[in-house]
Amino acid sequence: MAERTLISPVRWSRPRGRILYWSVLSLVVAGFTLVFLGPLYWMAAGGLKSTEEFARVPPTLVPHSVRTGNYSAAWQVMDLARLLANTLYYALGALVFQLVLDVAAAYSLSKLRPVLGKAVLGMMLATLMVPAAVLVVPQYLTVLDMPLIERNLLDSPWVIWLPSVTNAFGIFLLKRFFDSIPREVLDAAAIDGASALRTLRSVVLPMSRPVLGVVSIFAVVGVWKDFLWPMLTLPDPALQTLNVGIYSLSRGVPENHLTAALAMASAPTLVLFLIFQRNIMGGLTAGSLKG
Repeated sequence: MAERTLISPVRWSRPRGRILYWSVLSLVVAGFTLVFLGPLYWMAAGGLKSTEEFARVPPTLVPHSVRTGNYSAAWQVMDLARLLANTLYYALGALVFQLVLDVAAAYSLSKLRPVLGKAVLGMMLATLMVPAAVLVVPQYLTVLDMPLIERNLLDSPWVIWLPSVTNAFGIFLLKRFFDSIPREVLDAAAIDGASALRTLRSVVLPMSRPVLGVVSIFAVVGVWKDFLWPMLTLPDPALQTLNVGIYSLSRGVPENHLTAALAMASAPTLVLFLIFQRNIMGGLTAGSLKG
């Protein structure tokens, strides 16, 4: 049976067909590159322009005079070092809590198979259908007066960590990968006397590095890009995240300095994706096929 392709072998054998194929492919790739990289270039280039050139109409595509000092000025004026440290602290804490609890939940649903496990998983996945904006008010009222302990969690790291702990998508992703692990491997560990916790730590987790990497990246990026929730729950300027801090300090700052600050705030996540893009794609597709 012949493989299905975008162009038939008969047309591919003709010079005109190959020229048409490569022309269309080049246009599509160039279009997507422009759509995705264009805003990034515009932001980085805007941070290198002078104040007059930044406000010029029509705008210039390439800065006439490169002002690299805009980035150092934005770093100092907006205190990006402190904001970056705060964001890293919140992101790493959310990563640790999410890995520990989501792995435990996914392993229980996949291998321990508790009573009503499918119903619990279904209710978890149902939460993905609820828009995040709808949950803002209930979550805010909860952290304002935490049940049982009766404590206000505003301006504390727990207000960022607790809502990010139970990630339904992360649990589903981990469960799907755990389902693909052969049962014989777990039975062999049980025969050797390993408990369920020992099997998880010594057998399952080493085999799950790709999907753990994906969940870790999603956890860090989720905290890094969040804006509304930190703005509501971290009113203290000394404790604010990168996005909220830049927004709070944007008044009175030249627009070219503000653009430079936004470019520096976006750089870590872009670098993270470029370094681990193969792991991200591999982890997303891991466990989708068995056998």
